[in-house]
Amino acid sequence: MTGMTITHQDQGDHGRYVAELEGEQATGHLDWERRGEDVRVATHTIVPSEIGGQGVAARLVDALVADAREDGFKVDPRCSYVAKKFDEHPDWSDLRA
Repeated sequence: MTGMTITHQDQGDHGRYVAELEGEQATGHLDWERRGEDVRVATHTIVPSEIGGQGVAARLVDALVADAREDGFKVDPRCSYVAKKFDEHPDWSDLRA
């Protein structure tokens, strides 16, 4: 797998985690919206087919979960992919809004 960089673009009431793969033009992203002070609603996870199958979506969710742990917010997984990952990780249940 090529190198992957995840960046977080926080726009206050919403934001996006962006995955860039070395040598690729296409990027994947996970969008969220703020609900109250301590909840982020994960709304969409998009990974173009050109970079699919490389764990991009999972890494985006991992970045969101890591920030939730570090910054003390909960996640409302409205995106079906994020909800599936939460179901697969019972150790994340304390972060589910």
